[in-house]
Amino acid sequence: MSDDEAAPGGSDADDEELTYADAGVDIEASEAATAALIGAVGESEGDYAGLLDIGDRYLALATDGVGTKLLVAEALADYSTVGIDCIAMNANDLVAAGVRPVAFVDYLAVDEPDETFSEQVGEGLDAGAEAADIELVGGETAVMPEVVRGLDLAGTCTGLAAKDAVFPGEAEPGDALVGFSSSGIHSNGLTLARTAVTREHEYTDPCPFGDYDTLGEALLEPTRIYTHLLDPMRDHDVRAAAHVTGGGWTNLERLGEHRYVIEDPFDAQPVFEFVQSAGNVSDEEMHRTFNMGTGFVCALAPEDAEALAGDTEGRVIGRVEEGTGVSIRGLEL
Repeated sequence: MSDDEAAPGGSDADDEELTYADAGVDIEASEAATAALIGAVGESEGDYAGLLDIGDRYLALATDGVGTKLLVAEALADYSTVGIDCIAMNANDLVAAGVRPVAFVDYLAVDEPDETFSEQVGEGLDAGAEAADIELVGGETAVMPEVVRGLDLAGTCTGLAAKDAVFPGEAEPGDALVGFSSSGIHSNGLTLARTAVTREHEYTDPCPFGDYDTLGEALLEPTRIYTHLLDPMRDHDVRAAAHVTGGGWTNLERLGEHRYVIEDPFDAQPVFEFVQSAGNVSDEEMHRTFNMGTGFVCALAPEDAEALAGDTEGRVIGRVEEGTGVSIRGLEL
């Protein structure tokens, strides 16, 4: 039985506490594998984006995919939003570096060509490009029946920034943290979310929360795009920013080796409560996996933080201190 099928009648296993590793994704192993790859090819300048010095500016590149969210789209035969996710995951990483995204290319790998889902993927890419204010400049569709089951969607986003426009990339103790709400699960942690939801439900089951017809629709809510924040963040001298993706709230540690105290995050959308209950997932595991309602965070001087929040839809959610780790409403990660 696949992990997209609910076990009939439930079992004692359904009552066990579910973790991301149990669902099939071990974050520590993934980070170790990434470190091995980086060690083999050498360090590159930049964190969320690779930065290439082209004289008076940086050319930046970021690449990412949609991940196992595609399996939800497949189950519902609705690929109309995954293109938005693909662009969002890449464009948001450039924004976290202080770089303006300008162009995007996609890579669609399929086991067999299908005009319907290709058209739907294209519609999503077009909508995402419009929302991010970038250009789609081409892409590739590869038919690989022995390599891919169904489809995989990824892409690469390029951006440009003056050298003095990129964020320094390091928070300082005493900084305030300004957060911006997510739209839901986005495109990370779907392996855990899918495994939890399908313990006793199907994606086509009616959704008991929000304006969604089915549970699958709630999981497919597109990733929010944050490109509109770039100018106000520059205007208010943001030091560093974090796109809250895989690893959840531990992404804040990418702002520097400090302690991050979060006292007023945005409320988690109901989909998170449903996933946690369905999978019997601990609070710690939820915050180490998902954005839990806050999809983007930046660090800046306290006197600038309130002004940034006032000029945007953000709010001050916490502070940077001496030390290590992340504390969110008293939960230590």
